Amino acid sequence: MTNPGAPRSIGQPASGDGRGELEAVRALVHSGRRDEANRRLLALEPGLSGDARGLQAAGEIFMANARFEDALRCYSQAAALAPRDPGALYNLGSVLVACGDLASAEHAFDQVIALDPSDGDAFYNRATLRRWSPAENHLAEMAAAVERVRRPGAEAALCYALAKQYEDLGDASASWSWLARGAARRRSLLSYRVEADLATMAQIAEVFDAATMAAVRSRHAPSGPVFVLGLPRSGTTLVDRILSAHSQVESLGEISDFALSLVRTVGRATDKGDMVARSGRMDFAALGQTYRDSLTAYGRAAPLVIDKTPANYLYIGLIALSLPEARIVHVRRDPMDNGYALLKTLFRTGCPYSYSQSDLGQYIGAYHRLMDHWRTVLPGRMVEIDYETLVGDQAGESRRLVESLGLAWEPACLDFHANPAPAATASAAQVRRPIYRDSLSLWRRYEAELQPLAQSLRAQGLA
Repeated sequence: MTNPGAPRSIGQPASGDGRGELEAVRALVHSGRRDEANRRLLALEPGLSGDARGLQAAGEIFMANARFEDALRCYSQAAALAPRDPGALYNLGSVLVACGDLASAEHAFDQVIALDPSDGDAFYNRATLRRWSPAENHLAEMAAAVERVRRPGAEAALCYALAKQYEDLGDASASWSWLARGAARRRSLLSYRVEADLATMAQIAEVFDAATMAAVRSRHAPSGPVFVLGLPRSGTTLVDRILSAHSQVESLGEISDFALSLVRTVGRATDKGDMVARSGRMDFAALGQTYRDSLTAYGRAAPLVIDKTPANYLYIGLIALSLPEARIVHVRRDPMDNGYALLKTLFRTGCPYSYSQSDLGQYIGAYHRLMDHWRTVLPGRMVEIDYETLVGDQAGESRRLVESLGLAWEPACLDFHANPAPAATASAAQVRRPIYRDSLSLWRRYEAELQPLAQSLRAQGLA
C-alpha cells in the first residue's frame, strides 16, 4: 500500500487463544478468504474488549479487508484502553483520516507527538491534513525536532512535513530545501535500482505483444470490476471518488488482489522476469476467476466495484485477457506535475523511484512507453481521462467518464467531496475538498530545481 498514513502493524498482538485466533484469521486473508476472515474476526472481537494490542491487530485486519468502520471501532477501543500508547493513537489517527474525520485525526496525531516528539510519521501525516497559515503552523516545533531525531527515517519524514508546510505558506525556497534533504535521506535508505523496473516494463511489452493480445474478447456486462489506474499522484483517487459517488458503484480503494491472484494462479516463479514470462502463457480464465472470487470475498453489493490500484497499469494485458467484462480507466497527468507530486510525497511503501529525479524521469518515461504499447495492441479498450481536462471541465468530463462505463448520469458524482465512503490513499485529505486548480503547473514554482527531471523527460519526448 502506498498510502503514507497507513496504520502500523504491531506484529504479534495478543497472548493465548486470542493470539492463535488472530493468526488464523490473518491466514484466511492471505489465502483470499476475506469473507470468512471477517465473520471470524467479528465473532472474536468481543473477547478482545480488554486487550488493546489484540484490538489493534483486529483493526489492522479489518483495514486490509477494506472494512474501515470496523477498523475504526477497534482502533478507538484500543486507544481508549491505552491512552498513553503512541502506537495506538497513531493507528487511530490513520483510520480517522481514511474515514474523513480529519479534525479528530489531527488531534490524535497531536497526542502522538506530545507522547513521542521523535515520531516523524505523525508529524508528516498531520502536515498533510490541511493547508497551514502564517498564524497556524508547526515550523518551529518541527525544525527543532528534525535536529533532535536520530533515526534517518524519522528525519526524512520531518523534512517532508516541513516542506509541505512551507509550500502552504508560499515559501518555495525553504520548501524545496527541506524536500531535497528529505528525499536524499529517504533514497539513501533504499537499495532500489530503477533499471530493474525499466527492464520489467520492456519485458511486459514483449510478452504481451500484438499476437498475444489478439486473443482479447471484450464483452459488456452489467456488473464487474472497474480498474482505475495510472501513475500514483495522477488523479486516480479523484476519479475513484467521482465514480464511487454513483449509486451503482462502490470502491475498494487500493488493493493488491490482482497481483496476488496472479501469483496464486501462475505458480512458483524464480524471479520477476520468470513471473512475466510465465504470465504470458498462463490460464487466463483461471486468473480471471481467482480475481473475481477475491472481490466477492469483500462482500460488496454494488454492480460495479472499483479496484483503484495505480500500478495495475503493469497488468493491463492480463486484465484484458482474463476479465473480458472489466472496465479499465487510465488517468493521465502532465509528466512534470505528476513527477513533482510524486517527488514531494513520502510513501509508506512502494514508489521507490520517487526519491531521485534521475530515477523518477526514467521511470515516468518507461511508464509512458508501456502505456503507448497498450494503446497500440488494445485499441479502444481503455477509457482515458486527463487530470487537467477533468479539473477544467468537471461536469463534462465527469459525465463522459460515468457514461463510458454504461451508467446513467447522476448529479451526485459532481459532489464527490461529500462522498462519505472511506479513502485510504495518499490523497485521502484532498478528496474531501471540492475540485481545485491549485496543483496545475505547481512544478513551475521549482522550475530551476527540477531541471534534472525536465531534462530527462525532454530527452524522452515527454516535456
